Amino acid sequence: MTKKTVVVTGGNKGIGRAITDAFILAGYHVVIGSRSATGLDDLDSASYSHIAMDVRDEAAHVALCEQAIKIGWKLDAFVNNAGVSAWRPIEKIDNAFFDDLMAINLKGAFWGCKAAAAAMENAGGSIINISSMAAKRGSANNAMYCATKFGMNGLTQSLCKELGPKNIRVNALCPVLIETDGLMDALREEYAPGANGPEAFLSNFKAANAALGRLPTGEDVGNMAVFLASDAATGFTGQCINVDCGVFPQ
Repeated sequence: MTKKTVVVTGGNKGIGRAITDAFILAGYHVVIGSRSATGLDDLDSASYSHIAMDVRDEAAHVALCEQAIKIGWKLDAFVNNAGVSAWRPIEKIDNAFFDDLMAINLKGAFWGCKAAAAAMENAGGSIINISSMAAKRGSANNAMYCATKFGMNGLTQSLCKELGPKNIRVNALCPVLIETDGLMDALREEYAPGANGPEAFLSNFKAANAALGRLPTGEDVGNMAVFLASDAATGFTGQCINVDCGVFPQ
């Protein structure tokens, strides 16, 4: 019996690693695309494949899909997770900063969707874009990041209409702040809201905003991704679902 397969970009650390773990637990073979294999040593080598890649490269996404099909005969799901968080006021945004966030966060997701759509052409499947609460409301010093994530939600909603007739479902998950090493590093930057102490910032944010009295975890996102890839979610497409513990009820 062939295993179901899923591609997860940036699946070796942070939220991506939690998504990888959730899919492995659900019985999938995970094809991980990331710059390096750092952080994967503890996984059973039979449960995943790793391909070194740059998400800005369209051909790299195609290679991930080809690996998944080689293992499972078809690609069941593709998770566009790789991304970068960064805060800067508009007067500090230059071409390099603009291009870097756009290329990693939005272009990377676009190439992933394109490659997945081609790979799922005949058998259908599920594309899951890891977006952000920043795709639904703006915040100070965050215009560039918000623009990329609003774009990701627009990409999700458009492609659900375009790919639906091919039985390809396209959804997005919009987590609020999730404590990962990457987020904590980003929050310490000069223009970030946690510049004076990310731990205190997250604690205050949680107390003031989270209906459940906690912020979500990577495991919360991973579990939702597995659900969206499953047969239990065949009626879901074009949705940008908050994973936020009630920070932004809709």
